[in-house]
Amino acid sequence: MADTRVNLCGIWLDNPIIPASGTFGYGYEFAELFDINILGTFSFKGTTREPRFGNPTPRIAETASGMLNAVGLQNPGVEKVISEELVKMKKVFHKKVMANVSGFSLDDYVCTCERLDGCEEVGWLEVNISCPNVHGGGMSFGTSPESAYQVASAVKKAVKKPVIIKLSPNVTDIASIAKACEDAGADGISLINTLLAMRINLKTRRPLLKNTTGGLSGPAIFPVAVRMVYQCAKAVKIPIVGMGGVSSSEDVIEMMLAGATAVEIGAENLVNPFASKEIIEALPETMEKYKIDKLSDIIGGAL
Repeated sequence: MADTRVNLCGIWLDNPIIPASGTFGYGYEFAELFDINILGTFSFKGTTREPRFGNPTPRIAETASGMLNAVGLQNPGVEKVISEELVKMKKVFHKKVMANVSGFSLDDYVCTCERLDGCEEVGWLEVNISCPNVHGGGMSFGTSPESAYQVASAVKKAVKKPVIIKLSPNVTDIASIAKACEDAGADGISLINTLLAMRINLKTRRPLLKNTTGGLSGPAIFPVAVRMVYQCAKAVKIPIVGMGGVSSSEDVIEMMLAGATAVEIGAENLVNPFASKEIIEALPETMEKYKIDKLSDIIGGAL
């Protein structure tokens, strides 16, 4: 019988499939379609210290083999997430959930992570460092090893639960940033976030997105994601959560061979709300096809 279990930062998952933040809400809408407890876990919508309305519309656009989004971290703020969203989520999801956290200053990250660290439902803190540092000239925290180290170190000192730092691909050397996170004490890393991109409306001759640029996700970025996961797996010893254009059980196997312990499914959930369920159901047959008895045995197998 195929063994799909993996251990992510000390917590066992029934399988490595994790719907990605921003593509699965807080789970309860998907729970109306299928039993979401078949998931390894899921990463809930990116949470900030204060409520955010997000960017002006239009903020989503389709493109070949993917989509652009500039939603702008719309969320009700950490206090409402805890008092309302997690309460509703707990009724339909009975495993530990991954809390995705965003911030615009070190203090933002620390305060939001501290609040979520105290929630029984939360198993891991996934800290998105693709946000602009308002005290550092607006550059993303994830664009340099030094700023990534600062965030990882500050959060680790403030919380007890495993900290997974989510890396931006919009850099020249992602492996050095992954290593800085490991040196700061991070328990894991996740990658990749979306690639900076844009489209232009030929009729209006203006950018399709009101924000001008947005993040590219979907199958178009899968080869980039595999490359970056592979590079980071060579640089660090901590677990990696791989993501970026994953849309099939074969993609999951490929991502794990590149070095991922678990795999997040993102844009595919927006195209097909049953995507994560179907990938989980297909895994045993795919494992048999490639003569894999235990998924955990193939992690980093291509290194």
